[in-house]
Amino acid sequence: MNARTYAHIMQEARLKGEEALIRKTMAERSKEGTLQVVSNGEAAKVAPRKRGRWDQTADDTPQAKKKSTWEAETPSVARWDETPGRAKGGETPGATPGQSTRMWDATPGHATPGHETPGHDKMTPSARRNRWDETPKTDRGETPGHNSGWAETPRTDRGAGDPIQETPTPSASKRRSRWDETPAAQTPVATPSGAMTPSTPHTPSMTPGMMTPGGITPGGTTPVGPKAIGMATPSPGQLVNMTPEQIHAFRWEREIDERNRPMTDEELDALFPPGYEILPPPQGYVPIRTPARKLTATPTPMAGTPQGFYMQKEGSTPRHDDSQPKGNLPLLKPEDAQYFDKLLQDVDEESLSPEEQKERKIMKLLLKIKNGTPPMRKAALRQITDKAREFGAGPLFNQILPLLMSPTLEDQERHLLVKVIDRVLYKLDDLVRPYVHKILVVIEPLLIDEDYYARVEGREIISNLAKAAGLATMISTMRPDIDNIDEYVRNTTARAFAVVASALGIPSLLPFLKAVCKSKKSWQARHTGIKIVQQIAILMGCAILPHLRSLVEIIEHGLVDEQQKVRTITALALAALAEAATPYGIESFDSVLKPLWRGIRQHRGKGLAAFLKAIGYLIPLMDGEYADYYTREVMLILIREFQSPDEEMKKIVLKVVKQCCATDGVEPGYIKEEILPHFFKHFWNHRMALDRRNYRQLVDTTVEIANKVGTSEIVNRIVDDLKDENEQYRKMVMETIEKIMANLGAADIDSRLEEQLIDGILYAFQEQTTEDVVMLNGFGTIVNALGSRVKAYLPQICGTILWRLNNKSAKVRQQAADLISRIAVVMKTCQEEKLMGHLGVVLYEYLGEEYPEVLGSILGALKGIVNVIGMHKMNPPIKDLLPRLTPILKNRHEKVQENCIDLVGRIADRGPEYVSPREWMRICFELLELLKAHKKAIRRATVNTFGYIAKAIGPHDVLATLLNNLKVQERQNRVCTTVAIAIVAETCSPFTVLPGLMNEYRVPELNVQNGVLKSLSFLFEYIGEMGKDYIYAVTSLLEDALMDRDLVHRQTACAAIKHMAIGVYGFGCEDAMIHLLNYVWPNIFETSPHLVQAFMDSIEGLRVALGPQKILQYVLQGLFHPARKVRDVYWKIYNNLYIGAQDALVAGYPRINNTGTNVYSRDELDMLL
Repeated sequence: MNARTYAHIMQEARLKGEEALIRKTMAERSKEGTLQVVSNGEAAKVAPRKRGRWDQTADDTPQAKKKSTWEAETPSVARWDETPGRAKGGETPGATPGQSTRMWDATPGHATPGHETPGHDKMTPSARRNRWDETPKTDRGETPGHNSGWAETPRTDRGAGDPIQETPTPSASKRRSRWDETPAAQTPVATPSGAMTPSTPHTPSMTPGMMTPGGITPGGTTPVGPKAIGMATPSPGQLVNMTPEQIHAFRWEREIDERNRPMTDEELDALFPPGYEILPPPQGYVPIRTPARKLTATPTPMAGTPQGFYMQKEGSTPRHDDSQPKGNLPLLKPEDAQYFDKLLQDVDEESLSPEEQKERKIMKLLLKIKNGTPPMRKAALRQITDKAREFGAGPLFNQILPLLMSPTLEDQERHLLVKVIDRVLYKLDDLVRPYVHKILVVIEPLLIDEDYYARVEGREIISNLAKAAGLATMISTMRPDIDNIDEYVRNTTARAFAVVASALGIPSLLPFLKAVCKSKKSWQARHTGIKIVQQIAILMGCAILPHLRSLVEIIEHGLVDEQQKVRTITALALAALAEAATPYGIESFDSVLKPLWRGIRQHRGKGLAAFLKAIGYLIPLMDGEYADYYTREVMLILIREFQSPDEEMKKIVLKVVKQCCATDGVEPGYIKEEILPHFFKHFWNHRMALDRRNYRQLVDTTVEIANKVGTSEIVNRIVDDLKDENEQYRKMVMETIEKIMANLGAADIDSRLEEQLIDGILYAFQEQTTEDVVMLNGFGTIVNALGSRVKAYLPQICGTILWRLNNKSAKVRQQAADLISRIAVVMKTCQEEKLMGHLGVVLYEYLGEEYPEVLGSILGALKGIVNVIGMHKMNPPIKDLLPRLTPILKNRHEKVQENCIDLVGRIADRGPEYVSPREWMRICFELLELLKAHKKAIRRATVNTFGYIAKAIGPHDVLATLLNNLKVQERQNRVCTTVAIAIVAETCSPFTVLPGLMNEYRVPELNVQNGVLKSLSFLFEYIGEMGKDYIYAVTSLLEDALMDRDLVHRQTACAAIKHMAIGVYGFGCEDAMIHLLNYVWPNIFETSPHLVQAFMDSIEGLRVALGPQKILQYVLQGLFHPARKVRDVYWKIYNNLYIGAQDALVAGYPRINNTGTNVYSRDELDMLL
């Protein structure tokens, strides 16, 4: 470790050389008498000269300091301790004569005179560079107070004896950045007046090069309120503009600052015993404090922030402002402060005016809904809904809408506020009319949000608003926005109108739409009207069919409008209408066919793309012969556009070709001769494979063409591209061939093409650099489609797989194993059992794989081989394979667990005799752990495996293991165990399991008894009518459970009785059933939801077993009870009876004597009729 390298020796030699040079220089200086001793902190005070001012003449510039010898020796070589690429004094390169002007010295920015910052152009480099053992100083100039740049607050001069307050924040533009200092954020800051402002009568209106208007900070005071928002330091109000991550950082930092607050002298005195003294800091020591490192460097107070800021007095610990509201309210987040600031003021609510009280009340409820716990939120939501009319629309929306516009709002909070608005709108109804515009301004942007759920919530609110305010209000409110100059406003308005149409019905909006689309005044109105129709079609889908003709008539004139944009949106709207109407409604579009066909000959670019899109959606609606005619017409234009460089046009052309080829009536011969040559020439190239959306569209279109012209026609053209040098392109070819062969099979692939195909897929599979599921799926699908024709190529394919199984990359090994499981069935078809045996042995050897993903795939491959080859011919033999699998069951990876348990289950089912009972028992213990798995498929496979093992080695040992597992704590584990017990009982007959199970019920432990009852429930569910032999055996146990004080006992017993009753219907066990019904019935008045459900289910089961009349006799006692709570539950049961067996109840209704007014007697003839 201590060996000296060549680099060390060279470094030492260089250092010795430098030392010799410096000693020589010192000797020369001492001879001349110019050598001076300088103490550590004095260097900065050698020549305290002021920096050049903007109003000085050039002659006043101080001379540059003479460089030290070792700098002077090497001209223009950057010092090692200097940040490369910065000029040596921070000045503009080339401004100081004699300075090196190497190209990487500094960015020659702002060389124009107008861009120079006052006070920077004549700066002198610092007098001496800092020593390594001294607190680092940046080149801040020597005289404090006179070196402030325009981005800093001017500082007063400070004498040498002044206490150190704070190291100034490094200015963004002026000094070299130090390695140990965080660069200050270069945010545009307003020009402070004072020392640095040129002495003109007024502050210039714009800072040079900056966007912040000057004069924004009158008199050098700290800016407050919205003015401060553009500044580098975040202020509480600026939190509004922060992302949730920044706010989290802000909170965390504030807490850390609070914890790491330096202790005062008084606190330290209290801590230490006497005898300690405070040492003076070393001379020249400046503590490093770089506030720019903090997110919230210097807090700028905002107007309306109640806590305020204060200067800390010497010797006093800072007082903590309580920025949380009083009373039973949730925590206030910093970003909420501006919305809920009034809650922080402690006021006597009685003294407030009614309006202020109302405002405060709403504020509290909104805070509870936004930040509260679920119960708190629920109560507040109910309260705000009930009192909505009392509060009034104004106060409510004045507080809800600003909150909803907050940029820091999280999805959950937005959802809650939307819920509030929904409920409030429902309550306020027509009172909301004056606020419709305000609400729309806030909600409309949600309609174009990138988040799907935000869009859905926006639609929901506008829909409810339309229902509350009515159509007239919505139209009069949104009418001015229809011809707004801003495209954004028109877009959101169109979407909002579409939502209104879906809420209030299209017919109610049709007259208005007609007027808007025919507007003579402005093309913007026509454009928006047509866009509304497009959005209605997108939003409502096939619900537009009844109104299709009217909608087409409203917009058809737009195809010949003088405005290009209107023509384009009309074509897009027709496309949307046709897509929504598919496959109906072609007769409604008769009037627009001619203008569309004329349009594709007149337009180019975007307009043409829109017209082609419309035609693409119309052709599939046509009858066969028309579709063929129109396809031939449009295909001339499409083939011309095949060579268009525009990506958007390519996508639309591909889509239209796909739609035309898929339509009945378009002949395969025509496609082969006219379309395919151009199609492959222009589209099947590398460039299309690189763009994901084009790639998808091209594959889909090619597959659609293949459905028409056949597999070989397409595969012949692209099979050689499987050997292309571009991997992305090979992938596109593979995916296309895979989809074609999955759809159409391999019947029309001849032997030559078959050879090319196998050769191509082997090449593509071996040459992948990134292992992709596309190649794997493609290989698997093609081999499976060819079936027994692959026999000749299997040795070659298996050779490739074996070679890749040995690859050092885990992904390659995984893919090879996955491929085995895909092609195992084909290998069996080709009778290559010897080859499969060889693969089995190789996979067996790889069971020590360290990567769980790969191990999962290897187990999947083994499972595939075992499934097709059978247990008897399996190589390696099952007796060797299973013991290797037992330890793998401990693996916690889901893929490994699932494949392993499937394989073990298959062996337990098909070949249990190859393994000793002791090994199976060992596996049983491992399986118990698998019951904890998160994935349901793993748990299901596990409980089934218990059944297979019990069948193989007898139920007793397995049952003992399972019953023991009922004592565990986790519910999931116990439930799975009860299912396993029931499966064992079903597999090995219930009489082998029931004695042990019932005996276990005697254990006086809640979990065990509940587990036994749950097992009985599943058991009777699984064995069905076999239950008739065991009812009398378990009756006494169920009696005991139904009398237990524990709710869960009774609930589970009710579930067991339900399954039992349904199973034994019609087998003459009514006596036991009535006996149990007498124990079930007292639970009728229980309130626990689960028990109520279990009780109702068991009564339903008993209704099936005993007949509805028997249950009716029990029900009649309480139907007319004086207490409502009693009546309710009895009527609930009666209603269920009535639904389940209405006709059978007739015979059970009681006889009632006639009264003076009513006749209740019924003759038999009446009943028959």
